[in-house]
Amino acid sequence: MDETKGVTVTDIQMPFGSMVIFMIKWAIASIPAAIILFLIASVFAVVFGGIFGGMTGLMR
Repeated sequence: MDETKGVTVTDIQMPFGSMVIFMIKWAIASIPAAIILFLIASVFAVVFGGIFGGMTGLMR
C-alpha cells in the first residue's frame, strides 16, 4: 500500500501585486536569518583569529 505518486507543478496563477507583496515579505523575513548567520560567522572568526593569532607569537 506504499504507492507514491509524483506531482509536477507547471503553472501558478498569481496576480502581479500579490507576487510583489509576497517578495517584499520574503525579503523582510530574510533579514533576521542574515543577522544570525553574521553572528555565527563572527564567533567563528573570533575563535579562529584567537587560535591562529596566538600561534604567530609562539613562532618568534
